[in-house]
Amino acid sequence: MAIRHSWGFEKRFSDVPIRTVFVLGVHESNKKLQFMVQDEQRKFGDIVQANFIDTYYNNTIKTLMGFNWAMKYCTNSRFYMFADDDMYISTKNVLRFLRNPTQYPTYLETPVIALPVHRSKQLKEFVSKNKDDKNVDSNSLSYKRKLNQVIDFELSDDVKLFAGFVFVSAPHRHRSSKWYVRLSEYPYHMWPPYVTAGAYILSHDALVDMYYGSLYTQHFRFDDIYLGLVAKKVDLEPFHCSEFYFYKKEYNVHSYRYVIASHGFSDPDELLRVWNEQRSAGNA
Repeated sequence: MAIRHSWGFEKRFSDVPIRTVFVLGVHESNKKLQFMVQDEQRKFGDIVQANFIDTYYNNTIKTLMGFNWAMKYCTNSRFYMFADDDMYISTKNVLRFLRNPTQYPTYLETPVIALPVHRSKQLKEFVSKNKDDKNVDSNSLSYKRKLNQVIDFELSDDVKLFAGFVFVSAPHRHRSSKWYVRLSEYPYHMWPPYVTAGAYILSHDALVDMYYGSLYTQHFRFDDIYLGLVAKKVDLEPFHCSEFYFYKKEYNVHSYRYVIASHGFSDPDELLRVWNEQRSAGNA
């Protein structure tokens, strides 16, 4: 999913053009399935396909294929979102998040004043002016509301954002594990910080850095770990947001109000029902 440009604070979410494509490989032997894929492409033009077997351990190939396609055919987009097919995604909350990543979703609960990018220096001025003022309680609600008002500005075009649910973990060294990694593959005791692969967002400049960084990074079969290694190489720190759920968050209409992504919807009918309910509630 690619977002072609950002928006003024006063614009409706429907004013933001979003293009959705499906990135996939091929089935080893199912010709009927391939015919259905080709039929989908003829009707909607939304398939990006390459000649590799589409299996779990080839997800890194699929990811880099998506990067390559975006670099060639979607260069005008400001942001790119990659998500698995069993994810609930609220595009409305994606746009809300991109408006103000560091304060999402708390800034939605308070009145805000939008500032253009060139006036973002007012944030620094406000914090500097009040940090030593004994009459200002930095923990007070009024101070936080004022801070939220000041920092709601459009992200600059050259922002480098790699966002999702960030993990810091160690390699699995047990041979019985699905994620077993030999010391010869990775000799260190910890992974670099990485974003879980189910759903993540890259800004344009971050995608460019990651793409070129991948050209000089040895292939690794776990795509989220691989992107963490690439991000480390290009000095891009992943940004954590707890509204990206790498598991299936317990569902009710209210609990998904600010959810950006939730994993584990293997039943398409359930996913469609949840999305329609959230859309009716104004959350998707």
